[in-house]
Amino acid sequence: MRETVPRTADHAQRRAQIVGGLVRVATRDGLHAVTMRAVAAEAGVSVRLVQYYFETKGRLMLAALRHLEEQSHDRWAARLSAQPSPPSPRARVEALLAEALPTDEAGRTFHVLWTSCAMLAMTDPEIAAEPFTEGPDRLETQLADLLRHAQADGGLDEAADPDVESARLLALSHGLGTSVLAGRRTPDAALEVLRYHLDRLFTPR
Repeated sequence: MRETVPRTADHAQRRAQIVGGLVRVATRDGLHAVTMRAVAAEAGVSVRLVQYYFETKGRLMLAALRHLEEQSHDRWAARLSAQPSPPSPRARVEALLAEALPTDEAGRTFHVLWTSCAMLAMTDPEIAAEPFTEGPDRLETQLADLLRHAQADGGLDEAADPDVESARLLALSHGLGTSVLAGRRTPDAALEVLRYHLDRLFTPR
C-alpha cells in the first residue's frame, strides 16, 4: 500500500517517531551512519515521510538535539524534585551541571550526539547551516540566571561574574563529559571535580 502523509494523525507523535529513529541509529552505529533512508528504516516509515517532516538531514539532526535537550531539562526537574523543598541555589546549579554530564545512558546519548554534530558541522556546510549552538546558548543563559539568583540570595561570591562563571562551568562540564566518554574518568570522579569547583565558587550563607 502506498504511504500518504496523514491528514489527521498526531504530527508531533510522528515527528517524535522519526527523531527516535535517528537517535537509535546514531547511538548504535555512529553519526556517519545517519542517512534519511537509514532513519526511515529504523523508524518504520518511508523516506518521503522523513523528508516531508524535516526536508534535510541537517534539520532532522537539529530536531533530534532539541528533543534530547527537552528530555534533559525534564531530568533536571526530576533531580530537583528529589531535593529538599525548595532546593538551594547551589543545589539547582549542581543539578543542572550534573545532568549535563554523561553519567547514565540518556546523558551519554545526548553528549555523544551533540559532540558528533559539532564535529560534523566543521566540515559539512549543510550541517553547519543549522543553528546547533542555540542549545548550548540557552543552557549558558539559564545557568547564568541561576548564578545571579544565587548571588542575590547571598550564596555566591559577590565578586563573581555570573556570565563568565557560567561559561567557565559549562566548559568544565563539557570537558569532563568528554573525559568520561573516553574512559579517562569515571562519572563519580567527574562529579567530584565539578563539586570541587562549585565549593570554591559558592560561599556559606
